[in-house]
Amino acid sequence: MNSATIAAIVFACLAGAVCLGKLIRRRISERYLDADTKDVVKLCMGLVATMAALLLGMLVSSAKGSYDATRDAVTQLAGKAAVLDRVFTLYGPEATEAKSLFRAALEESNQHMWPAQRGASDQVAPDTQAGNALYFAVMRLSPRDDTQRSLKTQAATLIVELGQVRSLLQSRSVSSISIPLLVMVVAWLVIISLGFSVLAPSNAVGNMALLLSALAVASAIFLILELDRPFDGLVQISSKPIQDVLSRMLK
Repeated sequence: MNSATIAAIVFACLAGAVCLGKLIRRRISERYLDADTKDVVKLCMGLVATMAALLLGMLVSSAKGSYDATRDAVTQLAGKAAVLDRVFTLYGPEATEAKSLFRAALEESNQHMWPAQRGASDQVAPDTQAGNALYFAVMRLSPRDDTQRSLKTQAATLIVELGQVRSLLQSRSVSSISIPLLVMVVAWLVIISLGFSVLAPSNAVGNMALLLSALAVASAIFLILELDRPFDGLVQISSKPIQDVLSRMLK
């Protein structure tokens, strides 16, 4: 289920709570809606609203933190890949095979992280054999002088570091959002919408305000879910840093 569908369901739940609250208000006796009762309900709704706001803020912070960390890891991956390509170029023609294997491995990683790059929505398992073949190709290099020995050492180190970053990105593909926590927040928001709709006057302005608040909350849930999918959706991390490295390797 995508983010837009979930956000639409949340909005429908909140809008349904508003409609139910209006129905309850029409059927409940006015003696149950005196000033003291309204004050008690407002205090209770205020408490629930505060807790919901705190949890919603935690979800936004968690999703944004995970998104930023993943974006930094992608930038780091592109930077190390550019350096490794330069090392192979400086090493000379002997590193042609390793450079070709490296480009293939980088293309595979790019397609695995961004499903749109391969024209499919379902991710496939990363090809770990490509990374192993690259590492063994570097190990088979026979340096002729101290410069090539140094470059070989740097290449082997960069390959290990790239593997670590790639593994980190793979682990970040798992959702960081707690589904039970998200469901609890939505349930609290439904209670708030229900309570406020019972107290709100039955006119167009009040109904519009309640529906707009429901839309704002649904939009916040949509943003949280989108940030939790850094390689897909509307706010996905750009693949341009990796694409730039791949394009430079063809020159």
